[in-house]
Amino acid sequence: MMTKINVKGAVVSNNDADIYDWLGYDYASPRQVESALDNDTDGQIQVDINSGGGSVFAASEIYSLLSAYSGKVTVNIQGLAASAASVIAMAGDEVNISPTAQMMIHKASTLTMGNADDLAHDSKMMDSTDQSIVNAYEAKTGMNRDDILQMMSNETWMTAQEAVDKGFADNISAGSKTPQVVNAVGTPLISSDAIAKIKTLMAKARDAKPENKVETPKNTDAKPTPSLKDEKLAILLGKKE
Repeated sequence: MMTKINVKGAVVSNNDADIYDWLGYDYASPRQVESALDNDTDGQIQVDINSGGGSVFAASEIYSLLSAYSGKVTVNIQGLAASAASVIAMAGDEVNISPTAQMMIHKASTLTMGNADDLAHDSKMMDSTDQSIVNAYEAKTGMNRDDILQMMSNETWMTAQEAVDKGFADNISAGSKTPQVVNAVGTPLISSDAIAKIKTLMAKARDAKPENKVETPKNTDAKPTPSLKDEKLAILLGKKE
């Protein structure tokens, strides 16, 4: 039986994977992919992608794991392969894209602060990161590096046919009779501050004992203790310190 790997939702580091799992978000991490490859028995991997991207370095690790795999890697782009997820797609020996799917490539981005030297340093780092991303696209498409960089600078969106014409995909796969339609393409990437708060909340939840729960008396002005779900939402909405 062919081993299947889902790249759905955010592409995240192993350290952040527990947060997405705890929140019930779809995600893909290098550890998930490595585990699937280790457990493969028939020499064939199917990677199904519908992701807006995420961590460049997590995607690079996943790309490297799939590229080093000795068997055949078949990539199916089912909805969206954008940003870091498009890099993962380039590891496929065969890349199929649904006629209703899209691919998007762009230059890497980061948040930075500091003095002029700090900004200059980060600028060089981003240039280096972009060149690393180009390596994956160049290996798959055979396109000129400068042309790829220009496409990334323009934030290029490609239909299924355009992706095939430019070499980012090999085939247009048979489409679903009832394609899902959504009005958003974003992936819920969680800020580092929110992740730190959530990790603290997770630790508190693990330490909490059921017998220590105290119910709020009725007919009092005391505010009810927020549920774990309410606390998660408060952190994501920036309403909890």
